[in-house]
Amino acid sequence: MQIEFVSPDAASFDTGVWAGAVFEGGGLSAGAARLDAAAGGALGRALSSGPFNGAKGKSLSVVAPAGIGVSVALMVGAGAERDFDETRAELAGAEAYQALKTSGAELLTLSLAEASAALSARAALGVRLAAYRFDRYRTQEKAEAKPSIARVRIVADDPTAAEAAFQPLAALADGVIFTRDLVSEPANVLYPEEFARRVKALEPLGLEIEILGEDEMAKLGMNLLLSVGRGSARESQLAVIQWKNGGDAPPLAFVGKGVCFDTGGISIKPAENMEDMKWDMGGAGAVAGLMHVLASRKAKVNAVGVLGLVENMPDGNAQRPGDIWTSMSGQTVEVINTDAEGRLVLADAIWYAQQRFKPRLIVDLATLTGAIIVSLGHDVAGLFANDDDLAEQLLAAGKASRDELWRMPMPEAYEKQLESLAADFKNVGGRPGGSITAALFIKKFVRDTPWAHLDIAGLAWRKPQAVATTPEGASGFGVRLLDRFVADNHER
Repeated sequence: MQIEFVSPDAASFDTGVWAGAVFEGGGLSAGAARLDAAAGGALGRALSSGPFNGAKGKSLSVVAPAGIGVSVALMVGAGAERDFDETRAELAGAEAYQALKTSGAELLTLSLAEASAALSARAALGVRLAAYRFDRYRTQEKAEAKPSIARVRIVADDPTAAEAAFQPLAALADGVIFTRDLVSEPANVLYPEEFARRVKALEPLGLEIEILGEDEMAKLGMNLLLSVGRGSARESQLAVIQWKNGGDAPPLAFVGKGVCFDTGGISIKPAENMEDMKWDMGGAGAVAGLMHVLASRKAKVNAVGVLGLVENMPDGNAQRPGDIWTSMSGQTVEVINTDAEGRLVLADAIWYAQQRFKPRLIVDLATLTGAIIVSLGHDVAGLFANDDDLAEQLLAAGKASRDELWRMPMPEAYEKQLESLAADFKNVGGRPGGSITAALFIKKFVRDTPWAHLDIAGLAWRKPQAVATTPEGASGFGVRLLDRFVADNHER
């Protein structure tokens, strides 16, 4: 899709579809007022004849207004004018695109907040995110079901300033879309080695990328991670992605669970909805997307992403309940449930990141537990942390990015559930507090480094669509959150 910023004088009413903002009480934005005047007051008459009053999340279409060439004029509810901020501009842009994407027109002209370059840029971001589709395997989709919009003109008083404001947001959109593509791919296409290849292809952005295979990980003693992939015909991988643009400062470390398909292993999952487990690599996908963004916008920070990429399958070589493994840290783990595999992957990957990079903090992301969905549903991810300052930074970034988090407790008393008769500890506790005991397990592999664990099991895949910027399917959750976290707190 082509997005361009144009001045009000260059935005004609002779073709395509047009969308403008209407504020609560029926006040027209500057662009909507110009369109109304060109159409002989058609928008004003439509407003006065119905219940639509500019409430946010609502819209009103006027088809083929007389006197102009625009086929549809859409009035997007913007809420109270005093509250029209960057978030609302982004959502309004997305809502306009969603409403008009199958209109048959190729051109959408969007006039929401012409006087502000920042608001115009955020409207463009909304369009980019809303326009995402994963359709590469569709061969028989009807033409009328496909989006027709190929160009979007965003009206701005200062197009040059709006374009400049959009550049870092375009980098953000690219990273979110990269993650969505990874999470959307079926497991027969995106297995650990293919995931690693796609990450390796990001090197032209300026990233330094290494891929470790099973032999290299075995020499490092990463037996927990390797145990998960024992039953798969696909080789496990560890992708290490470095972005260096922060001088001599220790890096920020981001670790992602990358289970490219999770059958549960010998502790096999029920067949119903098992197809969803292609997105059990959503944490690794988010970390890869974050590194894409940091490099694309030349973030002034040192960061490293570590992705544990495995496939959890049940063949004759798969690990069994009751097996005991020695982790890279030297601690031993009794595997009680092979479907609690993500924490095994994270344990060795986090230890590797600490040992090699001595980071100033660690954030891991994982589609880890169904228990977090029971606790928080599908709109908020779980945050566990050993450091209050880090937790507060992440919570604030979640609010600002709308990738929201809720901090969960980690009572020491719950560690008793992880006690093992045969090893240092086991990989699961009981059913009560399942997301908490999972976090406590991971914490055993964190030294004194500030650390946060994000359980994103309810957020990596959206069904149904929750907001206009996130079409049903892979959400890219975590990319915006962590980019905002870095930008607000850790760039020099």
